[in-house]
Amino acid sequence: MTQIGFVRHGSTSWNKEGRAQGSSDIPLDEEGMMQASKLAERLRHEQWDYIYSSDLLRARQTAETIGERLGIHVVTDSRLREVGGGLIEGTTEPERIEKWGADWRALDLGIEKIEVVASRGRECIEEIVALYPNAKILVVSHGGFIQCMLKTLLSDYDGTGKIGNTSVTTICSTDSGWTCELFNCTKHI
Repeated sequence: MTQIGFVRHGSTSWNKEGRAQGSSDIPLDEEGMMQASKLAERLRHEQWDYIYSSDLLRARQTAETIGERLGIHVVTDSRLREVGGGLIEGTTEPERIEKWGADWRALDLGIEKIEVVASRGRECIEEIVALYPNAKILVVSHGGFIQCMLKTLLSDYDGTGKIGNTSVTTICSTDSGWTCELFNCTKHI
């Protein structure tokens, strides 16, 4: 049985400002570094075999903090990146409404299509699982990406609930697909 622990990166200044991050390369803020450290300490008491991470800085910093504590090398993969935000990256909701109107979501602003995110994410996860069957693998990524993967891999996931910074969501492979064993757990903070 393969187990994947999806981890969302720690907090950033843009998280606090409500700015769309997408594929912008934003670092963790001081609180985000502290969250990553607390998560690493929690995970030190669990058995994990491999760590994969989005190549974006905020995810990489989180993954490297965990990897150092667990003594596991971090492998980065751009397919684990957040949903690309196109023209909305760096903006807040009020700024988007001011610039494009209340119906900005209906406009083509270059936001990456969910089908594309699902395809690249599934390809990456399937590759990792094929390389390491029956392993326990941490995948450090982003809230939108993790939501997309849960919708893609879990037949009974309804997509509700915000994925918290440094939360852990664990899914396990079974003969009939994936099941969720732990959702959005932030007990370490």
